[in-house]
Amino acid sequence: MPNLEYLDLSNNKIQNIYHTDLQVLHQKPLLNLSLDLSLNPLDFIQPGAFKEIKLRELTLRSNFNSTDVMKASIQGLAGLQIHQLVLGEFKNERNLERFDKSILEGLCNLIIEKFRIAYFDKFSEDAIDSFNCLANVSTISLVHLYFNGFKQLPKSLGWQRLELVKCKFEQFPTWKLDSLKELVFSANEVGNTFTQVKLESLEFLDLSRNDFSFKSCCSERDLGTTRLKHLDLSFNNIITISSNFLGLEQLEYLDFQHSSLKQVSDFSVFLPLKNLRYLDISYTHTQVAFHGIFNGLISLQILKMAGNSFQDNFLPNIFMELTNLTILDLSDCQLEQVSQVAFNSLPKLQLLNMSHNHLLSLDTLPYEPLHSLQTLDCSFNRIVASKEQELRHFPSNLSSLNLTRNDFACVCEHQSFLQWVKDQRQLLVEVEQMVCAKPLDMQGMPMLNFRNATCQVRKTIITVSVFTVLLVSLVVVLVYKFYFHLMLLAGCKKYSRGESTYDAFVIYSSQDEDWVRNELVKNLEEGVPPFQLCLHYRDFIPGVAIAANIIQEGFHKSRKVIVVVSQHFIQSRWCIFEYEIAQTWQFLSSRAGIIFIVLQKLEKSLLRQQVELYRLLNRNTYLEWEDSVLGRHIFWRRLRKALLDGKPRSPEGMADAEGS
Repeated sequence: MPNLEYLDLSNNKIQNIYHTDLQVLHQKPLLNLSLDLSLNPLDFIQPGAFKEIKLRELTLRSNFNSTDVMKASIQGLAGLQIHQLVLGEFKNERNLERFDKSILEGLCNLIIEKFRIAYFDKFSEDAIDSFNCLANVSTISLVHLYFNGFKQLPKSLGWQRLELVKCKFEQFPTWKLDSLKELVFSANEVGNTFTQVKLESLEFLDLSRNDFSFKSCCSERDLGTTRLKHLDLSFNNIITISSNFLGLEQLEYLDFQHSSLKQVSDFSVFLPLKNLRYLDISYTHTQVAFHGIFNGLISLQILKMAGNSFQDNFLPNIFMELTNLTILDLSDCQLEQVSQVAFNSLPKLQLLNMSHNHLLSLDTLPYEPLHSLQTLDCSFNRIVASKEQELRHFPSNLSSLNLTRNDFACVCEHQSFLQWVKDQRQLLVEVEQMVCAKPLDMQGMPMLNFRNATCQVRKTIITVSVFTVLLVSLVVVLVYKFYFHLMLLAGCKKYSRGESTYDAFVIYSSQDEDWVRNELVKNLEEGVPPFQLCLHYRDFIPGVAIAANIIQEGFHKSRKVIVVVSQHFIQSRWCIFEYEIAQTWQFLSSRAGIIFIVLQKLEKSLLRQQVELYRLLNRNTYLEWEDSVLGRHIFWRRLRKALLDGKPRSPEGMADAEGS
């Protein structure tokens, strides 16, 4: 197996390792081989067994029952050339209670690039000399160690990278290592206050997960270097941004996620960071109110700000200078609306995460300027649908759109959107998981199962129903409006061949009743020839509706209709109603049977309120009452002549008329 890269012999019963056991590695070196011998009960390694062997990695964890055995075994590794050596124990397999400084003395005979040691308790200050054999190692990784009184390191150490992970310190170490370029100090127990350091060559600093509080951050004075390119302060406590990274202009990577930032939105804190390419302020309890928060970040390519909030849950255009941005995460920001120009300055953006917000509609217009956008995630929002015209604004390069877990309404109103979902299966992520939230009878149903034919049937049913309702309503209104006219029509057919009981039916206002009784009735019924008038106060049948009496007793049994027009008449609803019925009666009976008597001069403005009556009086001859001897004589002569028209004449009546 000349290409073998990893050989796991852990957790066996290997006790002794001799030169002959490693003969293959001597004859055919495997430079990329990683060998794991952990959890084997090693008692003896023959000195020189590993001489001139080259390995990529050797792991010896929880192998030794005593410090003496471990010391002798490490000495047996003399002559080994290795990229990374891993020593120590496992959390649940602890054989050695304390670390002895003499254990690592044998490492002076090895050539090591990286060294890692894990799970040793009571790593006291007197063990500091054990690092002398590791002076030329480039990377040191110390995991789960307890440092007691460990304050200084030898100045001769040439380490370039130091990793201190999940260790326990009495206080934050202030070691001075001039050669150190990378420091990882993560998830340690060291109190909650960060102490200023002085590491002038440092380019990479990871202080994550320590529960630190920074009363003043971040500048060269705090971190002791002007060469820093990578700074990770994530998963800490409160970090107060009191200076805008003075002296840290070379930063390319900055991570604050899950720490609590203070004053970050008060001014342009990132203004000097023109080389910054990665910024993560996710879940930092930041409320973005200042629109210039990201000013100066002209080289930024990745911005993560999930889990924060915006004023009024509205996303404004705060990305004016981020023209090189390619990845933007705005998830879980409680956003309800997005400005139409929010992304206008992001021509290179390729991935946009808008998931876990409160967006109600898929308004695509803000995304139109994103010509390079390939992936858009709008899942876990409250999107109901999108209008057809809005769907046209998606960037042409978009290849992945996630709309799962929204509140889609599968109703005919959104038929165009539902059809769009079916047509865009290649674009939509997990389109089968897009389900209806409304209406209740379709809740949980895949949107792809929605049938457009259902809408056509419903449209037809609704159209027919609406038309039927309108038609019935129209008929009801017409019947209600013209009910009495219909009654009149039925009566005309019934009484068309019978003789009239009355010569005239009198329509007048009750305010004019004195004139009707004293003048009209007295002169017509007591005159020669006598005329029989139909008067409502005298001739209407008790117990019958007024409207029915008007039609049946008034119009149907009368040859003529006398309309007494006055100001009171025009202002009376009943009078106007009777007049309108009279018009219908005249039309149906095909005779000129309406005689108008104007009692007094009427104002034209008042008369024009009844347009039809005004027109009739202008087009037809009417009688005008004048209370004078000559006027009365002419009035009664003309009225009797009008009433005689169409009246059957008897010999007796003719003689009386001639005698008069």
